[in-house]
Amino acid sequence: MSSGVAARCDAKKLVRSPSGLRMVPEHRAFGSPFGLEEPQWVPDKECPRCMQCDAKFDFITRKHHCRRCGKCFCDRCCSQKVPLRRMCFVDPVRQCAECALVSHREAEFYDKQLKVLLSGATFLVTSGDSEKPETMVCRLSNNQRCLILDGDSHREIEIAHVCTVQILTEGFTPGVGSTRATGMFLQYTVPGAEAATQLRLMAGEDANGSKRQAAAWLAAMHKATKLLYESRDQ
Repeated sequence: MSSGVAARCDAKKLVRSPSGLRMVPEHRAFGSPFGLEEPQWVPDKECPRCMQCDAKFDFITRKHHCRRCGKCFCDRCCSQKVPLRRMCFVDPVRQCAECALVSHREAEFYDKQLKVLLSGATFLVTSGDSEKPETMVCRLSNNQRCLILDGDSHREIEIAHVCTVQILTEGFTPGVGSTRATGMFLQYTVPGAEAATQLRLMAGEDANGSKRQAAAWLAAMHKATKLLYESRDQ
């Protein structure tokens, strides 16, 4: 991809919606696959009462719409202002208590796991029925739309075309019982191809810290996959 095309893909613009200011891609086709569309607000005329506590709206008890779900609440049930990065809001926005909890959990992905995915990690990559793995660095592209694999060869896999992701694990920590991520199996479609392409990524056996980095990358990918499938269900 040329620098000019990449710049156009990453270009952003500031827009104002009823919910607040958003910094969105210039072209909708270049939006993050992890993003969510703004919900349609429940019309005021259909909300005589708070949809959480059933308080009746009047001159004193005002109604507010949650920016994440679009439902109508009183101030007590919708008083929190929380960052909502999946909808590209510039500032924290008003959300109901249930949605605020979800947005707080997602904030960890953007503050921690996303940085790990962008940094990348080294894996032994096996394609299809091939028996010979290739050492490749796998990372998420800056616009979050592709997995980029670099080694002796180069691959770019569009996140939107990934159809299966399975994190491979082994063992457990004594007294804790948690498993350790060791690899990933994924399938993705290629336009024009009849069958999905399969890749297997495994962390290498070395002592220079790259295996720990690979495990962290896989854990972050697991979180990203959950957000991706949630986005597709919206």
